[in-house]
Amino acid sequence: MSQKTMLALLRANPEGYVSGEQVSEQLGLSRAAVWKAVDALRRKGYEIEARAGVGYRLVSAPDLVTEEEIRAFLHDDRELHCFAAIDSTNTYLKKLAMTGAPHGTAAVADCQTAGRGRMDRVFQSPRGKGIYLSVLLRPELPPQKLLPVTALCGVGVCRAVERVCGIHPQLKWPNDPVVNGKKLCGILTEMALEGETGRLQYLVLGVGLNVAQTAEDFTPDVAAMATSVNEAAGRQVSRAALTAAMLEEIDAMYDALCRDDTADYLAEYRARCVNLGKTVQLIRPDGSRDTVTAEAVDEEFSLVVGYPDGRQETVRTGEVSVRGMYGYVE
Repeated sequence: MSQKTMLALLRANPEGYVSGEQVSEQLGLSRAAVWKAVDALRRKGYEIEARAGVGYRLVSAPDLVTEEEIRAFLHDDRELHCFAAIDSTNTYLKKLAMTGAPHGTAAVADCQTAGRGRMDRVFQSPRGKGIYLSVLLRPELPPQKLLPVTALCGVGVCRAVERVCGIHPQLKWPNDPVVNGKKLCGILTEMALEGETGRLQYLVLGVGLNVAQTAEDFTPDVAAMATSVNEAAGRQVSRAALTAAMLEEIDAMYDALCRDDTADYLAEYRARCVNLGKTVQLIRPDGSRDTVTAEAVDEEFSLVVGYPDGRQETVRTGEVSVRGMYGYVE
């Protein structure tokens, strides 16, 4: 008997017991096979109560990002690849995209050995602490229509965290969810275009969410600016539930983008943006810096900044780095 089948039966009866005798008769298996499946689940960290003459009951589940755990909260049959460790979920999906993997395919890892952030920065991805998730999208849209996708994803991640955890993340422009002025998540979008036509081949959306980290889990250069979901919520949150919620929010965001109906996302982005009304620094590729005021987020999710002499500039993602001067830096 598969562990997956036994786990599904236990989850289908959250308040009651699953009779070992009934399971063996229903599936045509020996009682010993049922017991072996239960024992194997226990060794993986599932707490299963056994009562003589009554059956088995699932008491608690380990905090895993396995397919079985995620699908317990996910209500679709998308292609889902789960790994104990991988170099990068984005890199994996980009390779899979070239073999024809379908839209919506997702990759989730418990640990990344070569996690990446924007501008090839290293993204710390320790085992058992975060959610490292990538989703393959195949929109039938021109590339210019996809410019706000990372900002939209930032809103989606905030919605998922708020729905599952009850905390209210904000956003640091252009796309970093933050809590109490500290970074909660990193988002990396990568796409491929046909050389001759400029047509989009695929887009991979990567999310790295800090869930169970404490200050000691971050390196010294990151600890002052990073936090985690559990730290902000004051309790342990299921990574599987959060993964499923983020997948659902990414689907909703994608549907809104394809319908060209993102007004609600823009309004929410503006409401969550911590930069607005603040003094920030623009850091240009040559290293030069300008101190400006973040005045607005325009219709394309670009940041409008004002200079002391009254000039304005519209800053687009990737052109400059924006750093706040209020305790949070990128």
